[in-house]
Amino acid sequence: MTMVHEHHASHIAAALSVADMMAVLYADILHIDPQNPELPERDRFILSKGHAGIAVYAALAEMGFFPRSELSKYYTDGSVYSGHVSHKEVPGVEFSTGSLGHGASVAAGMALAAKRAVSPYRVYVIVGDGECDEGTIWEMALFARQQKLDNLTVLVDHNGMQALGWCKDIADLQDLPTKWRAFGWHVIDVKDGNDHSQLRMALHESVSGMPTCIIANTIKGKGVSFMENKLLWHYRDPQGEDYERAMRELGAARHAK
Repeated sequence: MTMVHEHHASHIAAALSVADMMAVLYADILHIDPQNPELPERDRFILSKGHAGIAVYAALAEMGFFPRSELSKYYTDGSVYSGHVSHKEVPGVEFSTGSLGHGASVAAGMALAAKRAVSPYRVYVIVGDGECDEGTIWEMALFARQQKLDNLTVLVDHNGMQALGWCKDIADLQDLPTKWRAFGWHVIDVKDGNDHSQLRMALHESVSGMPTCIIANTIKGKGVSFMENKLLWHYRDPQGEDYERAMRELGAARHAK
């Protein structure tokens, strides 16, 4: 919230939508070493919906990949911490994303590389439900099924919204779990994609010979009442009373835990 506020950036609601997934992945799931970001057997994570990149930078700083003070450079001229997440000189970021659909395809390629190298690492990728309008998502889905990439997990951030409106009003994909199953994937439908215990349970589940898709039913802008399910906060940055109220609500939620 502070990064977006201080530098008049965008996509705070998209970042809040995936923040819980990021927390569970980095704290509980991913085999990574902040002191050795290039560890060959590390798990790979890609945020395909790269506009929510602040969630990645925050998670990496919390895990110790770089000092938290570095986050003050976000979205400033010449900074490596760009608006859409970039791997250039940022330890822990596997791939620059922002052009929707591409991150998932790269993740499938990484999973295939692990299979061919007989390497133990797994690959995780978060895509948006609006991003699933992209044809490359479904080409990847066919490819991953054909190659039996059971070391690949796709998490769909299913908040029901995209940049310019509700997904159902723009290109209605209807029943996403059924669609992914039809493409030959093992599908887990997580009712509350902002609940850590539900996410943790889903991320520990896999089936031999099949890639896994977790449909995480989330809330865009989760955690800040006036941002939740409001399209305005896909782009708007919180200033003045909006920022102060958001920080109060997030602080109260943190202390409640």
